Amino acid sequence: MKIGDKVSVVDEDLSGVVTSVKGNIVVFKDEYGFTHQYPKEKLVPKDADLYENIRVVRKEEPRKIISKKHQKNHLVLDLHFHNLVKNPNDYDSFERLFIQKEKLIEVIEFCRKNNLKRLEIVHGIGDGTLQRMVRDVLESQVNIDFYNKEILHHQSGAVMVEFH
Repeated sequence: MKIGDKVSVVDEDLSGVVTSVKGNIVVFKDEYGFTHQYPKEKLVPKDADLYENIRVVRKEEPRKIISKKHQKNHLVLDLHFHNLVKNPNDYDSFERLFIQKEKLIEVIEFCRKNNLKRLEIVHGIGDGTLQRMVRDVLESQVNIDFYNKEILHHQSGAVMVEFH
């Protein structure tokens, strides 16, 4: 740096023209006529020609990799009995509810084991027996939040479960 050079202070909004250099200390005058003293390492040359011929290279943004277990799509469990067995007419109502409960617990354990974040349980709208059973099972679980998918709870045929 020499007398007459334009300089700017690092980490401050202050610049001016160098008036004297004494060893490591540079004295400069700002645009208002005030003089300031700073060590050389706190100053940078303010020369527009330095940056004029530098070509700007735009790099492509790296794509964020999303693992399969954190995809926005969630697992859906449909507890309608005809989806769970081949011959639904071969079972009485108690056996049906027992099989549905076992399937629900099995899928919840699967979600925990595979670190899935969300599960949608479709129980349908009927007399409310299956709906109560699903609610009872979910209330017995720890580290989950669940809520009805629809705004009107009595018309909801599905429950959304979020695992912590």
